[in-house]
Amino acid sequence: MINTLTQVQLVRSNMDRSLETIASDPTVERQTEYYRDNIRNIKSVEDFFADDRIFRYAMTAMGLEDMIFAKAFIRKVLEEGTASSDTFANQLVDKRYAAFAETFNFASFGEAATSFERTQEGIVDKFHRQTLETREGESNQGVRLALYFERNASNVTNAYDLLADPALSQVVYTALGMSDEFALADIDKQAAYFDERIEYEKLSEPDYLSDFLGRFSALYDLKNGSPAAMTPTLAVFGASSGIVSMSESLLSSIQSFKLGGS
Repeated sequence: MINTLTQVQLVRSNMDRSLETIASDPTVERQTEYYRDNIRNIKSVEDFFADDRIFRYAMTAMGLEDMIFAKAFIRKVLEEGTASSDTFANQLVDKRYAAFAETFNFASFGEAATSFERTQEGIVDKFHRQTLETREGESNQGVRLALYFERNASNVTNAYDLLADPALSQVVYTALGMSDEFALADIDKQAAYFDERIEYEKLSEPDYLSDFLGRFSALYDLKNGSPAAMTPTLAVFGASSGIVSMSESLLSSIQSFKLGGS
């Protein structure tokens, strides 16, 4: 097995080919064909939940596969939409839910919600990328973390964007050489520490991002061994094998927690 840094560089430099390989996988092809053929028939939130194959495909594409079981939670996200700041999705720390509600915007567009490019080929592209990251993680979770960070880096504007996402913060902790105990420190102190060491506006610049991921990859192997074991970081992606059952009211409370005491 090659080390994390080399594998990350290989995947990033051959991203188009890697995605083509994923898309041509027979299982992925069947899932995608079904989605393409049937997404236009989804006219309501009820239709969405009624077709489990469509729902699972969409949730996976948006990085929410660990929440497939929480349909009452997702229903509230979709039914309230994102039109106002006080909607359920907009009140959640995790931005994935607002993105999901915006993509499948039944609240604003009703039956036309699935007629947009973002819900059709846009979701297919996201599904392929998510599948690529997951499969890379089967042999090395460090690679999955790096690819996930790359995909989301341009959306990061401050430390709290990083701290709100366990996978993104895991990358930063590692890249900055922080101990596991650092994650238990006061959130605002963590944010201040990040502010001193990360130029957020440069995370969308290829050279800066490449250097950052290179540092992460090298330190990840140093900390975990090479190739890095997959088990320690599964939880940051909500892997189903590590999910502990909880009530949806508790889940809602956790997701609504605001960083920094605001």
